Amino acid sequence: MSIKDQLESAVAKVLKFNEQGIRFEPAPAHTGADFASSIALSLAKKEQKNPEELANQMKEMLEKNEQVKTMVERIEVAKGGFLNLYLSHAQLQKELQAIFEQKSQYGAQDIGNNKMIVLEYSSPNIAKRFNVGHLRSTVIGQALYNLYEFLGYHVVGENHLGDWGTQFGMVIAQVAGKNLDASTLDVDFLEKLYVEFNQEMAVDPELRDQAKFWFKKLEEGDLAAREIWAAVRETALKEFEKIYNLLDVHIDNAHGEAFYEDKMPAVIEELEKKGLIRESEGARIVEVGEEMPPAIIIKSDGATTYLLRDLATGRYRIDTWHPNAVIYEVGADQILHFRQVFKIFELLGWKSDILFKHVVHGLIRFKEGKMSTRQGKTVKLEEVLGEAIKRARDIIEYSETGRGLDSKEKEEVAKAVGIGAINYFDLSHHPSSDIIFDWEKLFMLDGNSAPYLQYTNARIQSILAKAVSHPVINDSEALQEAEAKVARALIHFPDIVQTSALQYSPNLSANFLFDLAQTYNHFYASNRVLGSEREQLRLALSQAVAHVLKNGLGILGIQAPERM
Repeated sequence: MSIKDQLESAVAKVLKFNEQGIRFEPAPAHTGADFASSIALSLAKKEQKNPEELANQMKEMLEKNEQVKTMVERIEVAKGGFLNLYLSHAQLQKELQAIFEQKSQYGAQDIGNNKMIVLEYSSPNIAKRFNVGHLRSTVIGQALYNLYEFLGYHVVGENHLGDWGTQFGMVIAQVAGKNLDASTLDVDFLEKLYVEFNQEMAVDPELRDQAKFWFKKLEEGDLAAREIWAAVRETALKEFEKIYNLLDVHIDNAHGEAFYEDKMPAVIEELEKKGLIRESEGARIVEVGEEMPPAIIIKSDGATTYLLRDLATGRYRIDTWHPNAVIYEVGADQILHFRQVFKIFELLGWKSDILFKHVVHGLIRFKEGKMSTRQGKTVKLEEVLGEAIKRARDIIEYSETGRGLDSKEKEEVAKAVGIGAINYFDLSHHPSSDIIFDWEKLFMLDGNSAPYLQYTNARIQSILAKAVSHPVINDSEALQEAEAKVARALIHFPDIVQTSALQYSPNLSANFLFDLAQTYNHFYASNRVLGSEREQLRLALSQAVAHVLKNGLGILGIQAPERM
């Protein structure tokens, strides 16, 4: 149970409230307090009382309670009736001890109670290279996966590969039309074929019929189409695996759209039984409400749609994992699509006790506009990752700290720092925000960046390695104000982890870690650790910061080297 939970429980008992009615949040930084509550404001509205008077009454009651007094040093009533609580140094030391004991598990909780979450993320398209635009879903999805697992949920990661549909028909049309051997083509060449087809189609729109023709043959089981499809898919998966290994991303399952080919008829049958599907201009559609256009299930040429495959996907996930929630980490351009899908789930009666959630991520854009594989306007992710590692390697090679590393260690650290910088740059933004692609900002190695956090951890590891004494937290030794400030920066980690998960916002964890690293580095710049009279306590404080930094970076999918 986190400090916030303990505090809410204790205050609820004193004020004779249901625990659900008491809420504490981290206090605004300018107050210097640890927690704040607006409970007096909420109650004053209901009872038509003055909120500040009510807050003062609550303050008096709390100050008389022994349990609260052991946790809280003082309580203030702020303007407007907010209650600001300052934790006692004894409580701060108790939390430091908890960090010491729990180490890599500090911040982990069991709020998930082993409930099942299916999480779809990454999901690149076959026959196209993995470009920087795919980064967002991949790293945000992995961070969400780590968050939920850390909070006690049972999580299944799903990589919903785009290996079906008219876009694939374009590639097959090119390979068949040019009489190419699909097994010898790499992803760059396959994407070139796709781009060329779209460029030619812009001049001659009737070429789309060729793509539809080949996709129809693929669905009908045509041997030539299937052989091309299988070869292209295998080539792409090998390329994707290289990227996932670089990013240290490991998704539990990779089910392409084609996997649901034999599962679509059952969905169509269920739609028919419930009278939800009808003919319209040769196509088969489902009406999903006046606020949305009809959902096309089968096109006028008889080909299936992406939406139908997502319905079959949903049914499979429900039947296979019996989840409490299914989360789709997919871009903002799919908002309407998922509104239609979830509405059909509801019409079919699939949604009654399952949360279906579309976590929307913004796009990585060029300054001049949106990236587009179709138009050949993308940046290869492998190139970005390679450049990040190179820049990190150059810095390590010429840095003072890098001189103590052998060549293998330098390479490992360069990878951790370079990839960490890319991941953190993405994750420090709110998922829904767009990001302008900028080489220099993407490779930021100082300031609010992963390397800054990694270096803070490495600095602490160096201090601990040089220490003669051992880190010790002594209850009888009161914290000095500078020490207490660092301790206060640590205590919100369990709640930030929980909030990041519940709000689908890993950026909250990233921001917390940056604030923590800044607080520690300011402390270290002004206060001796090694050789000071308070060495053991300050070593303990430093080690607690390192534990939290490593735990937080791990959740974000970022390594924390001990030397760099």
